[in-house]
Amino acid sequence: MDFRLSEEQEAIRTMALDFARDELAPHAVDWDQQKHFPVETLRAAAALGMAGIYVRDDVGGTGLTRLDAAMIIEALATGCPSIASFVSIHNMCAGMIDRYGTDEQRQRLLPPLLIMETLASYCLTEPGSGSDAAALKTKAVRDGDAYLLTGQKQFISGAGESGLYVVMARTGEEGPKGISAFVVEMDAPGLTFGANEKKMGWHAQPTRAVMLDNVRVPAENRLGAEGEGFRIAMAGLDGGRLNIAAASLGGAQAAFDKALAYVQERRAFGKAIGEFQALQFRLADMATDLEIARTFLWRAAAALDAADPEATKLCAMAKRFVTDRCFAVANDALQLHGGYGYLADYGVEKIVRDLRVHQILEGTNEIMRLIVSRAIIGRK
Repeated sequence: MDFRLSEEQEAIRTMALDFARDELAPHAVDWDQQKHFPVETLRAAAALGMAGIYVRDDVGGTGLTRLDAAMIIEALATGCPSIASFVSIHNMCAGMIDRYGTDEQRQRLLPPLLIMETLASYCLTEPGSGSDAAALKTKAVRDGDAYLLTGQKQFISGAGESGLYVVMARTGEEGPKGISAFVVEMDAPGLTFGANEKKMGWHAQPTRAVMLDNVRVPAENRLGAEGEGFRIAMAGLDGGRLNIAAASLGGAQAAFDKALAYVQERRAFGKAIGEFQALQFRLADMATDLEIARTFLWRAAAALDAADPEATKLCAMAKRFVTDRCFAVANDALQLHGGYGYLADYGVEKIVRDLRVHQILEGTNEIMRLIVSRAIIGRK
């Protein structure tokens, strides 16, 4: 095993870190407080190839690996986990179209996504089916050369701002085999949105319900065959789980770096608080947790790139472990700041709030345990 990055990977990582430092970090607290969605900054990231990370290059994608994507998302999250997470979601949608779309769909739909002229949102969760995604109720009824979609999706990142929605809807029987995937475009009559949700974190990106009332979607906008939607959705989530873990890792690394600088400057009882052994041991544990999280995340990403039969299990393991441990690291970083950590100006409390939702979305960490347990005991 070689854990060293190639020169190309180092260059990619440095590019993303520089973008996070220069374009995200200086504005992250203000975006959070103003609930501002920085679309122009997202387009600047797209200009560097970060909107089609694993889209093939024949349509203008970057054509990188899942490991490369994990490094990019981690780097972006050092500047703002909320924005990095939206970049992840957008890439997940673009990747699904690239992987499962026809050549006509790829040529038509992907170019505006790759420059973020059009943003993309992933629509699986419903008010009554979160963890039990296969129980979704949104229906798609065939009507000549189109489908009529009716239902509601909940907790959709980018809703109302995105111009394209990858929607899972039921075309057949109950359960996963009756679900199909569709690309719904913003101007479709009958597509409306709820109010921007008031959330604990992720204030720099909107979250709304997506309502579909007999939305007419051309049959040419169906991804894959009828009944393949659930498989497509789950395949997209493998990579999405790696990326959301990477966003946790980047946010936790930024919080750790802030804490390390703080304890070297803050003085109490006549010396820098970083000289107290109790705090040194805590920093050592935090640094160890970050390194373990990064190493295992890369292991899972490499498995997905290699189409390893255990990739889904490893992605679930990585998502659960990394998001749990990195939230704990960020929370410890806040504690090391004392009362100052609770103030918005220091940026640590924002990271804690942003990272908390990573233990819930892309499949709750309880569901990750279910996926892993079924894999290791052979249940289907």
